[in-house]
Amino acid sequence: MMVDTILWRRLDTPGHDACRLEQTGTGWRLAGVAAFRHEGVPACLAYQVECDAKWRTSKGTVQGWVGARAVDLLIQRTPAGVWTLHGEVVPHLDGCFDLDLGFTPATNLFQLRRAALQVGQSAAIPVAWLDVADSALQVLQQRYERRNAGMYWYEAPRFGYAASLDVLPVGFILRYPGLWEAET
Repeated sequence: MMVDTILWRRLDTPGHDACRLEQTGTGWRLAGVAAFRHEGVPACLAYQVECDAKWRTSKGTVQGWVGARAVDLLIQRTPAGVWTLHGEVVPHLDGCFDLDLGFTPATNLFQLRRAALQVGQSAAIPVAWLDVADSALQVLQQRYERRNAGMYWYEAPRFGYAASLDVLPVGFILRYPGLWEAET
């Protein structure tokens, strides 16, 4: 079974994220803890996301706190593609296969691995994006273009963000300009 780990330092605010990717009998599990400043208050969030063998999200949990507010979220995606948050169906996430936790660079790995782009290829990849501020799932449109073996051009138009991402062979982001950088 494959296991890989990484430690990131946040660039736009104080913080770190430690993450572990492991192969399971049926797919993949990503688990980590992010501690950072969020809108002026300390935050500490433990996360775990499970994917099938084709890198499609099946379940995610986020537990911890942001300031005085406790966070305890259970997110699931059925094989039919229905997303739920605490058992309640979340509409408008049709066509999303990936859970993207907005507070960590870890979950970009899913889109990269599932899309398996060759150099020169690009793809628009909508994701179920978790905004930790309001604990809500929304569609986030993203676009990836693989420029070379370890570099992707990334765009998230909703946030006006576009940058070149340096990526390790396993799929972890090494450098996410202005936001995260792996500790080496």
